[in-house]
Amino acid sequence: MSDYHNHQKKIALINDMTGFGRCSIAVALPVISMLRVQCCALPTAIFSNHTGFESFYYQDYTDHMQPSINEWKKLGLEFSGICTGFLGSARQIAIVSDFIRDFKRPDNLVIIDPVMGDYGKPYPTYTKEMCDHMKDLVCYADILTPNMTEACILTDTPYEDKKWHLSEIEAMAARLSENGPSKIVITGITQGQYVANFCYEAGKPSRVLRTHRIGTSRSGTGDIFTAIIAADAVNSVPFDHSVKKASNFIKKCIQRSIELDIPLTDGVCFEEVLHTLKYN
Repeated sequence: MSDYHNHQKKIALINDMTGFGRCSIAVALPVISMLRVQCCALPTAIFSNHTGFESFYYQDYTDHMQPSINEWKKLGLEFSGICTGFLGSARQIAIVSDFIRDFKRPDNLVIIDPVMGDYGKPYPTYTKEMCDHMKDLVCYADILTPNMTEACILTDTPYEDKKWHLSEIEAMAARLSENGPSKIVITGITQGQYVANFCYEAGKPSRVLRTHRIGTSRSGTGDIFTAIIAADAVNSVPFDHSVKKASNFIKKCIQRSIELDIPLTDGVCFEEVLHTLKYN
């Protein structure tokens, strides 16, 4: 029975679903599909629109997660990758930990985007308990995609609004790698007119990949970035090549959004450039 459903590469995507605002599952699913991987979404919550708007309607899906997982077990589903995004409670983090233990195999990959905070502070929803649980969860990751704020939280490094030395960033990446993930990209590092991503692979020289900064930060870009990294990983694309691809694609998305005068709250109009995203 299990082989019947497993003739194609699949990624289990655990994240929230937002109807308007271009983020989370709404952007990751088409990106993963474009890269020839089936995306199986497990929603953690349903939002009418993301929380950057003045108001929104929200449904917590915690109680629905385990029944859905149980049905996937009945079907004998196997995943080439497991990718996690925003998690709204310590209970959800525990459910995801169990999911990874149940579905992890020697030949599949776990990609964790520890969506915990930005600009030096945890998100208001993130309690100390959740931060501690996330530190445990990232130990299951093969690939980790934190921003600078999240890397600081996960390594108990005081965040400073400064120009970080590469040696400091590498030290944080090495500490994170000691706990599990062999590949880490610390994203969104400001370097003057550039935005840099720090690529760390255990046993290999680290690399800094930079792109020219354009426009202003928009919702969903992190979700797109991690979706490309996840799909490329199960397609055996070299890690640094994948990071460069993701950065360049997001730059195209932002540029096109500026050209069309898309409001910042509405995210990036990735649909306009999705056709340029290549399989390898």
